[in-house]
Amino acid sequence: MADNKQHETPMLDELENGPWPSFISGIKRLRDEHPTERINGVANDLLGQLEHSYETRKGYWKGGTVSVYGYGGGIIPRFSEVGQQFPESKEFHTLRVQPPAGNHYSTDMLRQLADSWEKWGSGLVTFHGQTGNIMFIGATTDNTQHFFDEINDYGFDLGGAGPCVRTAMSCVGGARCEQSCANEHKIHRTLVNNFTDDVHRPALPYKFKFKVSGCPNDCMNSIERADMAVIGTWRDDMKVDQQAWKDYVAEKGRQHTIDNIITRCPTRCMSLKDDDSIEIDNRNCVRCMHCLNVVPKAFSPGDDKGVTILMGGKRTLKIGDLMGTVIVPFMKLETEEDYETITEIAENTIDFWAENGLEHERCGEMIERIGLVNFLEGIGIEVDPHMIADPRQSSYVRMDGWDEEAVKWFERQAETAQSAAG
Repeated sequence: MADNKQHETPMLDELENGPWPSFISGIKRLRDEHPTERINGVANDLLGQLEHSYETRKGYWKGGTVSVYGYGGGIIPRFSEVGQQFPESKEFHTLRVQPPAGNHYSTDMLRQLADSWEKWGSGLVTFHGQTGNIMFIGATTDNTQHFFDEINDYGFDLGGAGPCVRTAMSCVGGARCEQSCANEHKIHRTLVNNFTDDVHRPALPYKFKFKVSGCPNDCMNSIERADMAVIGTWRDDMKVDQQAWKDYVAEKGRQHTIDNIITRCPTRCMSLKDDDSIEIDNRNCVRCMHCLNVVPKAFSPGDDKGVTILMGGKRTLKIGDLMGTVIVPFMKLETEEDYETITEIAENTIDFWAENGLEHERCGEMIERIGLVNFLEGIGIEVDPHMIADPRQSSYVRMDGWDEEAVKWFERQAETAQSAAG
């Protein structure tokens, strides 16, 4: 930046006031302190264009087409309409890069990514964007290929962008969390590896997202945000350490315990006894996780663990926000056959949606449009009474055809029991 004068940024400077960290300060550090002159110049012109946008109240980034060999997505093109005034940042593309499952990094891995980005990009990185990707912000058209080739050599790949299977997300899981009920990272990798082609070559009606949470806390917000949510759970009784519970009651007091745990159970399935022991009606437990989170020494998930699969969660688009609907109430994920089954469910869902979804229509919106029964028939899953969208909220249910479906369900249960016994 030896020949470039620093742009005056009085409006951006205001964003550095107040108690909170400012992204402007970060860009200024790249401009003023980074040892690479190219990055100094890019950061300077980026600040200049942003100040210009604030002054004129207009955005000056436009799209285009930028890709790497063999890929149809993963890069968000940004070309500046005022590139003559700010030439160092006239091309400022973003590369979406898939993170490791559970966002598990080593410091060596982070340094390697940072070194590659400072070599080929602007030095600006977001860990992680709302999409779940690592967002490498600010590369020229020529350098996108060089950067991708370098990180791909040591194991990283581009994420999804456009009408495709998007980058999956999973929680930190059993590596750090005692509530984990499933192998989150194996589920994540199994699904992503199976749909790699659909990530890189957009050919679907719109985006499709996988998110994996290891327990009903759903730290990935998969119920609200994932077209296919996989959430760890258990179907036997939760485990209770009565002594640890009594120690908690003795420390906090009965009134505190009643006010903050017992009465906050959404189904009132907990009862505090006279001797300070706890009694739980497990048939009415809906896995809200409140008691397990507050007293993890006393309560923990049961031993019969598996996952629940929900479909159709999304944010606002055509018909507003949707929560995922339970499609598979419970399934074990222990053997390779189990993982093949969950992959098959995902394949059938994406294939059916690709054929029947309207342009720019999410999977959940298609389910709302055609009806859950038609969707289940299309993906080859039998109707189950445990498939719920809004538990315990409506006292009215549709009963047409219920008796016939109930008979089928009991027959399937009997066949399963006979198979297990035989």
